[in-house]
Amino acid sequence: MSRIVTLLAALIALAAGFAVYNFWPEEKPEALVYEPPRALKPFTLESTAAGTVENDALKGQWTLLFTGYTFCPDICPTTMSDLKGVIPELQREVSEPVKVWLISVDPKRDDIERLTQYVNYFGDDFVGVRAEHKELFPFVRDLGLMYSIPDEGEENYLVNHSAAIILVNPDGNRKAIFNADHQRGEIPVVSMDKLKKDFAIIAD
Repeated sequence: MSRIVTLLAALIALAAGFAVYNFWPEEKPEALVYEPPRALKPFTLESTAAGTVENDALKGQWTLLFTGYTFCPDICPTTMSDLKGVIPELQREVSEPVKVWLISVDPKRDDIERLTQYVNYFGDDFVGVRAEHKELFPFVRDLGLMYSIPDEGEENYLVNHSAAIILVNPDGNRKAIFNADHQRGEIPVVSMDKLKKDFAIIAD
């Protein structure tokens, strides 16, 4: 009788384990994930890595796109430094290269030479891209981001811009957006812990 009880207990435990394995809800990313991924409209930008780039430059790699500018005092250098720290961990999750594109939203002051010096400080995985406002604004808007334009003739100014990071998949399509955390008294930046966790789920 005890053998039958033991066997029944084992079968119940096995069935319970099977149910948990098959029906436990999948972990969901906190990022906004686009299903299906969204194609980007045609664009042409200047690049610190390859002269002029178009949509095909995003293919064959995972790309994190971030708006910023070289005169930015807080959000940009913080985010760039944070991304530099997590790139090796993100790279272990995928076979394709992981790159960061800094999209300059200060075309007046960020020429390609200055932008090159800036992104080179962070390493080979970082690329700077720029364009004049008439080409830049539609590209940034298509990503779901924004930036402000200084008044005519203004020399010393800050550029208000989105702090979110866009993830583009190896097909060159927008896959997700990592929004910044807004904590009172702190600059709004994307949590790298959340980004790493979400990236592992999204890229799986």
